[in-house]
Amino acid sequence: MPFFAHSLGDRPESEWQPLNKHLEEVAQKAAEFGSDFGAAEWGYIAGLWHDLGKYSKEFQDYLKRSSEASAESLPGKVDHSSAGAQHLAKSIPIIGHILSYAIAGHHTGLLDGRATDACQERRLDKSLPRWNHGLQELPPPKMPELPGFLRIALAERDSFRVAFFARMLFSCLVDADFLDTERFINPGQYRLRNTFSTLTELAPKFFQSLYRLESSQADSSINILRRAVRLDCETAAALPPGFFSLTVPTGGGKTLSSLAFALKHFRVGAPCLKRIIYVVPFTTIIEQNADVFREHLGNAAVLEHHSNLEPEKESTAARLAAENWDAPVIVTTSVQFYDSLFSNRTSRCRKLHRLARSIIILDEAQTLPVEYLQPCLRALSELVANYHSTVVLCTATQPEIKKRDDFEIGIEGVREIVTDPEQLYANLKRVEVARIGRQTDDDLSRRLLGEDQALCIVNTTKHARLLFDLIGEGKGHFHLSARMCPAHRRLRLRQIRIALDRRQTCRVVSTQVVEAGVDLDFPVVYRALAGLDSIAQAAGRCNRNGEMQGLGKTYVFTTEYPEAESYFADTSNCAGQVMELYPDPLDLKANEHYFKLYYWDQQSRWDARHILDNFHLEQNRDFPFNFGFETTARDFHLIDDEDQCAVLIPWGREGRALCEGLRSIPEPNRKILRQSQRFMVRVRRRVWNRHSGTNIRLIYDNLGILESPETHYSKETGLNLEAEGPGAHIV
Repeated sequence: MPFFAHSLGDRPESEWQPLNKHLEEVAQKAAEFGSDFGAAEWGYIAGLWHDLGKYSKEFQDYLKRSSEASAESLPGKVDHSSAGAQHLAKSIPIIGHILSYAIAGHHTGLLDGRATDACQERRLDKSLPRWNHGLQELPPPKMPELPGFLRIALAERDSFRVAFFARMLFSCLVDADFLDTERFINPGQYRLRNTFSTLTELAPKFFQSLYRLESSQADSSINILRRAVRLDCETAAALPPGFFSLTVPTGGGKTLSSLAFALKHFRVGAPCLKRIIYVVPFTTIIEQNADVFREHLGNAAVLEHHSNLEPEKESTAARLAAENWDAPVIVTTSVQFYDSLFSNRTSRCRKLHRLARSIIILDEAQTLPVEYLQPCLRALSELVANYHSTVVLCTATQPEIKKRDDFEIGIEGVREIVTDPEQLYANLKRVEVARIGRQTDDDLSRRLLGEDQALCIVNTTKHARLLFDLIGEGKGHFHLSARMCPAHRRLRLRQIRIALDRRQTCRVVSTQVVEAGVDLDFPVVYRALAGLDSIAQAAGRCNRNGEMQGLGKTYVFTTEYPEAESYFADTSNCAGQVMELYPDPLDLKANEHYFKLYYWDQQSRWDARHILDNFHLEQNRDFPFNFGFETTARDFHLIDDEDQCAVLIPWGREGRALCEGLRSIPEPNRKILRQSQRFMVRVRRRVWNRHSGTNIRLIYDNLGILESPETHYSKETGLNLEAEGPGAHIV
């Protein structure tokens, strides 16, 4: 009897996809992906055996009964993934178990090795319908050899390295399987893939544009220094792949310089590299960076992958490329990047194999939380050591994460790109930072009203609202916080830039949403005590372009609500200690001292969620690898938003139309949910529960529409569902 992988509804069997053809096509594609890290044979055998269970009579009968294109998505499906996992584990003693994780999870996701319910061990022991007669249709595969780094990992019992290899093979398999299935079921969509230019084509275009921009600029001291940074980047790019640091003060041009490094590195130092992945910490700045890249590379050359992307600006080709990062230049967020590295879901893991042979630029690298520091550094080290990638730690406040005696988890072999960072900092000094002690809100409001242009950054949204209320609404007074939906914030930023450029009155009260990459330039900045990196970011909004006579002023203060800002206590305490010791807290030595306190001396918190404890090598030939992939995915969240729900704001014409449309449909589709991101504000669950059914109308899962925007959403300060008040109420 013929065996099929996929049917085509009511089309005749002669048009269905033969199973052996699907397996061989997936094997070839997975081998191609695995070749980027010396695992082509592993990828091939994973693809060849991943659907062996479809050779069972039960599955073929089920496929013929179905009227759907992909039978595995239907209720009552027949398990077809356990067969290949079992066959691998039996056919290739011990190391076959590594690949069995990928095959067993290629639809449901990577499993835990052992658990009370569904787990890898149970899948390997499961009774299955007869299928092994199907092997006669397939070519005998060459038994895979272990890559050298994996042999060392097994000898040294490095369980994380072995599990990381299994995860990367999983990515190769699921992406190859998705692509071949799509090619058969939806060939029109498949043909829309791979439409991007290559790095080879983009590099000369970028440098021509960059040099043209530099030649048009005045020879100011800052522009001369920015060009010097770019030249250092081009020089360092000739070095072999590995870890680099780009330590440049805010305003020193590191965004374009880092891209210049990557494109020159690809051409000169590491021509085997295939793509550039630019990772930014916050969605508030990702569009700005992507727009800068597009200006020099072209509109269709850059793939954005983040939640706030406007669907109408996303082409079909870009949407498809976002599924597996099949593009030369990708701009994404830290959450998307790191959460994917520790996820177990097929949709998130498809892109992981694209990290091999990539140049990964980590913008504002210091934003890594100490609680996830060790697993993140291990993953980055794996990519560089064994997957031929280059990682650039790009920041104004370089986290001292190099390995040293008192920081054993640090990274080895980091090469600084800038020739003399200390001299660069001295030459680019445009601001003076001073502590002004405790300031009440009345004190702060008087100070702000005494300046024509000033920015004040506080640590909580409620504090920002209270302080803004004190300075009063009026022309030239602006508020920015996460209580405002992204579309609202974007409009305010545009208005603030116009006021600053025209030298009009501009007083801004904001939370930290204004930091890290937001291109604003104030003569005076006030910053509530926070981490030294946050203070440096705030100072970067002061005299940013060096156009003032003398230095700009950044004042650091403590608030009248110290008990309400415990969330920032760790970083604030570290910064406070450093500022007592150094007259210039932006000095590189002060920065080193800060990260010693915040990172090096926090050993008990380096892996607070015990992520690395989820992977074990056991002395058991029948089950040698006990990997907790599902547990890891559950516990690793760079931003913990489990206690938050989304409120959709009918803000502006588009927001109102979107809310009206959502009221009339039973369930929002992907496009509508993407559109909704720009009009969402997240609130704590306790607030959600208090207002759900009254001020918030539930429409889908944890998504609701604000029912009374005229009462609870201010055109100045955004959402307000909680009673305001001093002291503890400001949390």
